[in-house]
Amino acid sequence: MAGHSKWANIQHRKGRQDAKRSKLFSKLSKEITVAAKMGAPDPDMNPRLRLAIQNAKAVSMPKDNIERAISKATAGEGDDYEEIRYEGFGPDGVGIIVEALTDNRNRTASEVRSGFSKNGGNLGETGSVSFGFDRVGLVEYPAEIGSEDEVLEAAIEAGADDVVSSDESHRVYCAFEDLNEVATALQDRFGEPEKAGPDWRPQNTIELGPEKAETMMRLYDALDDLDDVQNVYANFELSDEAAERLGG
Repeated sequence: MAGHSKWANIQHRKGRQDAKRSKLFSKLSKEITVAAKMGAPDPDMNPRLRLAIQNAKAVSMPKDNIERAISKATAGEGDDYEEIRYEGFGPDGVGIIVEALTDNRNRTASEVRSGFSKNGGNLGETGSVSFGFDRVGLVEYPAEIGSEDEVLEAAIEAGADDVVSSDESHRVYCAFEDLNEVATALQDRFGEPEKAGPDWRPQNTIELGPEKAETMMRLYDALDDLDDVQNVYANFELSDEAAERLGG
């Protein structure tokens, strides 16, 4: 159940080092509003909202911001948000999945298409990439919460399917439909996670050398920085040389 992923490492560092706080809070607020709108505004009765609030707390989003986002849903805001998935390709055929929440489908499609074309990628058809990924649940903790064996034992007891541990983090994977139960069990053991939510996990990865990795990271950042984009997933890992050049 344990393993190591250089892509997980660079993704983890990117989240820590490069995320712009205001943009991150905006994306989290949008997810909270949509989650509260789709279900009950009470997190105890709404697993998606509970996970969204957990993710907001993990990056120290102020309580007022969280409550404001929930209030928008109860006030009728967020009615027009639509969840859309885009799929495309990066260097060396790397598969990329982009998830967006938007109130203007045409605007978002244009921005995503431009993000791909201006940064060495190509937008593909829906289904052209996702068949190579598994839709799963992910609960992530920093490495210091426990040893690999401790987390593995807790994950098995919680009903998880896999654990990927590295020097920076423990990434616990489970069946998508089991996410709420697994996240709750792990939270009882280790406290609030850094991240908990749905994930697209690649069935296979493509190793990128330094030049292609730099292109891929520019493309990833360009897509991730779009206001309507909530999540970006890709099936690549870094070669040792690329990881060293990118600070890995």
